[in-house]
Amino acid sequence: EQTIEGDSKSFTMNYVDWRNPDRNAFHVVVEYGVERSRSTETARPDIVLFVNGIPFCVIECKAPQIEIEQAVSQSIRNQSDDYIPKLFIYSQMVLALNKNSAMYATTGSAAKFWSVWKEPQMKCGECEYEKLAACVNQPLSVEDVANIATTFGVRPECFTGNRLVTEQDKTLFSLCRPDRLLELAWKFTVFDGGLKKIARYQQYFVVKSILSRVKQFDDNGVRKGGVIWHTQGSGKSLTMVMLVRNLVLDSEIPAPRIILVTDRDDLDKQLGNTFAACGLAANSATSGRNLLELIERKEAGIITTLIHKFDKAYAVKKYQDDSPDIFMLVDEGHRTQFGSFAAQMRRMLPRACYLGFTGTPLLRKEKNSFAKFGKLVEPHYSIKQAVEDSAVVPLLYEGRHVEMTQNKEAVDLWFGRYTQGLTTEQQADLKRKYARAEMLNKADQVVYMRAFDISEHFRANWQGTGFKAQLVAPGKATALKYNAYLNEIGMVSSEVVISAPDTREGHEETDDEPTDEVVKFWDTIAPHH
Repeated sequence: EQTIEGDSKSFTMNYVDWRNPDRNAFHVVVEYGVERSRSTETARPDIVLFVNGIPFCVIECKAPQIEIEQAVSQSIRNQSDDYIPKLFIYSQMVLALNKNSAMYATTGSAAKFWSVWKEPQMKCGECEYEKLAACVNQPLSVEDVANIATTFGVRPECFTGNRLVTEQDKTLFSLCRPDRLLELAWKFTVFDGGLKKIARYQQYFVVKSILSRVKQFDDNGVRKGGVIWHTQGSGKSLTMVMLVRNLVLDSEIPAPRIILVTDRDDLDKQLGNTFAACGLAANSATSGRNLLELIERKEAGIITTLIHKFDKAYAVKKYQDDSPDIFMLVDEGHRTQFGSFAAQMRRMLPRACYLGFTGTPLLRKEKNSFAKFGKLVEPHYSIKQAVEDSAVVPLLYEGRHVEMTQNKEAVDLWFGRYTQGLTTEQQADLKRKYARAEMLNKADQVVYMRAFDISEHFRANWQGTGFKAQLVAPGKATALKYNAYLNEIGMVSSEVVISAPDTREGHEETDDEPTDEVVKFWDTIAPHH
């Protein structure tokens, strides 16, 4: 604020021109000396990239024979309170490099959150790769060669000839070219509960693909949607946050309205909390009537809701909003889009853009995620890719078979007694029903034998190691049986974790109808949670 002759005026200063990268000044400083905290000594990061005089990126470089983890460790040390923390106040990105590998993170990231960057388009023979190869082999001026040779003690002949593109080159080209560096800082860096987080490569590229997709319209003037297939643990919630941020900042999309749709109360709260922690306030629909009010007012930029509330909202009023600038972000889109609730949602918002986020898309003829939302938005992110990137741990499968014997005569005798009065056809139909795998898996004797086998296996392999085990049952009633038998056998202790026996669950074949035992169990534990 400035006061001249009693007249006070304040001005907004834009330190970075985000929309026009070429209008900024970019500088590279090598071995930038910074005085350490509480000391007269200096620390010298290898390379610092400045944007308009602001240190945007700090890079630690190592020789090819030195592990990249040493560069990561050094970068984390430099950010600590007794080194040079002030250099990193405005820094948006930190890199660790050697010739053959590279990792990146944002400031404040622990070592386990440093990631590799992969450029899907950068393949040998493609234009991006050729552009990079030309860049790294661009002849330097005589003056530049002399300066580099003097500063670093490198022989001039090292700068002649064609050299191969390295991983170090690829990462610098992908992350540090001016337009990409500014874009990552502006649109793909969020604060999640005070923790600064930057996009992983799969998040960045899928958001870019979504933006390109939703700007296309079909013959009815509806924006094209699609399926975003990213495996569990790959950060789908933050991908949604970054997508919403990009939609809001996109000048080609006027006043977008976003509705986040889930099918479980805990997911709704989790998603709402994630958006709030990232500085994007979302209006949570408390009821079907409240959802209707939020949509009708057209003021709420972001709404979170459970899908069943569309049914209640449409029952209150047969309302339709035909705006093409409503974006429906459906979490776990494979679960909820084939029943009446989804139909009511699409009746209310017939021209909205539907984007389904899932780790397990359905491909069945009668239930196909792509038929509901549109084509797959590439790049997808599979479990294999997530394991390769160390984003998730591998799941190792060991097939186990619990030996069981059948007393055919006793079973037939029991069956005959209980089916007296039924016709031959009715008896055959009943046999087929109870011979199905899903019915056999719930039988008491089967559950008991498997509970015993699980107990023995856990005691022999894991008991006393500090690890726990998770047992997934085919239904809530069966989960209660497993818990009872495991505790009865006594080799291990167990507890049951289930969601409430909501009558809403059964309609989308997520669970069986709640039994008396399940309701009784829930009534017992609910007051304590």
